[in-house]
Amino acid sequence: MSDDVIKLETVKIERDGGTTFVILNRPEKRNAMSPQLHNDMCDALDWAAEDDQTKVVVITGAGGNFCAGQDLKLFFRANDGNPKAMRRAGLASQAWRWDKLSRFPKATIAMVHGYCFGGGFTPVIACDFAIAADDATFGLSEVNWGIIPGGLVAWAVTQILGYRDAMYYSVTGDKFNGAEAAAMKFVNKAVPVTNLREATMELARKLEAKSPAAVRYTKEAVRSVRGMSQDQAMDYLHCKSDALKFIDPEKGREKAMKQFLDEKVFKPGLGEFKR
Repeated sequence: MSDDVIKLETVKIERDGGTTFVILNRPEKRNAMSPQLHNDMCDALDWAAEDDQTKVVVITGAGGNFCAGQDLKLFFRANDGNPKAMRRAGLASQAWRWDKLSRFPKATIAMVHGYCFGGGFTPVIACDFAIAADDATFGLSEVNWGIIPGGLVAWAVTQILGYRDAMYYSVTGDKFNGAEAAAMKFVNKAVPVTNLREATMELARKLEAKSPAAVRYTKEAVRSVRGMSQDQAMDYLHCKSDALKFIDPEKGREKAMKQFLDEKVFKPGLGEFKR
């Protein structure tokens, strides 16, 4: 680990070239989220967004699990009678799991193994990509506690799952595994747990090789147009495309056109664009 990596109480940061692993680090609690973890994750993502070496961020958990949801004792009981502390914890929880991750300026991948329950769904959905171990265990168990999947979870699952699947797993509390998550497209793919990091790094290296500006603008465009009409999307995408031409310090469009038209070294599907 480099000396310039931020040090946090409940989150570990590890580098692998241009890919930075942001690791929920409460393994004794299956990485259940505490108020401290929420604050640490906000700090970790703010740091990674500005870190020049970081091209891709992987969100995962220590000790064989992704995240068992909220730590109910620390998140709720510890703040009984302290509404200000409860509000601060709630804001930090929402900030990193959705606001920061869904708008993160660099590519993000959720690497899921072991348990992923309740509030742990939200960062998986907020990431641009998700790869799971085929034996990972997913569950929305809130209904069994007499509550709803709150904190944006109920909304977030409808953004990624089909209506029937979102309704079924939210209301029954039934669990599903990584292979089933891939079949439902809750994650991009599921692989044996022994191959999970390798599959994640294969995707990460592919993303590292792309123009950072093009990656950022493309993912922002795809997320934004989902809720637009065709006319709105056309107008937005024209503006986004024009903005990219001016904002990209690497001038990726010009390089790609030169490699394709003049140098004949870049052929989509056959040869890779060279940054």
